[in-house]
Amino acid sequence: MELLLTCRIITIFPELIQAGLRHGILRQAQERGKLRAEPLDLRDFAQGKHRQVDDYPYGGGPGMALKPEPVMKAVEHAKRAAGGETRVLFMTPQGAPLTQNDCERLSMRRHLIILCGRYKGVDERARACVVDEEISVGDYVLSGGELPALTLLDAVARLLPGAIGDAQSAMEDSFANGLLEGRCYTRPAEWNGLRVPDILLSGDPVKIAEWRRRDSLRRTMKRRPDLLKQAELTEQDEAHLKHLQTSEGDDHESHQTC
Repeated sequence: MELLLTCRIITIFPELIQAGLRHGILRQAQERGKLRAEPLDLRDFAQGKHRQVDDYPYGGGPGMALKPEPVMKAVEHAKRAAGGETRVLFMTPQGAPLTQNDCERLSMRRHLIILCGRYKGVDERARACVVDEEISVGDYVLSGGELPALTLLDAVARLLPGAIGDAQSAMEDSFANGLLEGRCYTRPAEWNGLRVPDILLSGDPVKIAEWRRRDSLRRTMKRRPDLLKQAELTEQDEAHLKHLQTSEGDDHESHQTC
């Protein structure tokens, strides 16, 4: 089977990356031969007995920053190992917010390098020389880029053809079509006095698909109305949204709560 994506993650905590790669979709994608992912220990590219990768920033102030030399060497090594065109991503809260469109775009590449920052980040000279794209997973600060890197890689890997057993499932996820995914129910049909909507038990695929589309629109309007501005909506979608705006709910929707 054709390998679709190779990703090398530069980090000072390779064991953290390895742990994430051993589970879920990332493990599955690797076992199916669609993804090859490996951490590169930044300390392997540092000089001196102590393999120091960080230092105090000029100008004073609290905190440390990753030195430029090991970062540059690690990226150069990863590029040589890739043997082809690659893209260097830097996980940072200063980056552009990660979107589903970004994940789809990155899933079409053959080689990625993800740089995980630590402390106050990376020396600006290395950042300017080696980074192609800066990505954020949210407006908050973590202690390093390892968890964001795994988040990005998980989101990208599940889009690789053949990486997951049910490709249709990935296509119907939230944001895959610009909307939030609607409600999901499983067995039993009735639990604690709460019943699955009858339409989902009808066995009619056309009516079920229509219900799911309406439910997706309802949830998106309620929770992320900003997404509707860019979503591709049909005339039926527009009509249903107008109905939702002038009524308290969907005729097919049960508002049962625990």
